[in-house]
Amino acid sequence: MSIMTQAELEELVNQLSLSFFNKPFVDDVAFNFRLRTTGGRYIPNQRKIELNPKYLDELDYDEFCGIIKHELCHYHLHIEGKGYNHRDKDFRELLRKTGSPRFCSPLPSMEKQVKYQYKCLDCGHVYHRVRIVNTQKYRCGKCRGKLKKIKP
Repeated sequence: MSIMTQAELEELVNQLSLSFFNKPFVDDVAFNFRLRTTGGRYIPNQRKIELNPKYLDELDYDEFCGIIKHELCHYHLHIEGKGYNHRDKDFRELLRKTGSPRFCSPLPSMEKQVKYQYKCLDCGHVYHRVRIVNTQKYRCGKCRGKLKKIKP
């Protein structure tokens, strides 16, 4: 799908806001072409939602709508004065209630950049990294086990 216009984007966000939250979206939304590792972000002091257009191009429309719903959860909770951060109970409940994803899928173009793989010697979890990890300094984030490079 090609990039949509600003008016189409605003209409889509307002439509999703009305259908899932029963509240209008009255602030700013825009594409941010500089976002690299995230599908979108909500800026509380500007009351603005920025979305990564690569997710519309590389993944399906439903994934993009899920990202918008996730950012709308931040937005509406912030407006209401409730906890709008990822760790807050209000935020997690609203995500579940609206069927919004907690995290977005990685972009297919970013997955190709993986150069190094590390495996935990205790639990077997595999980590994919773009940069070299110092295995003497860093441990497994799940079980604190030692890491071993399996793919140079």
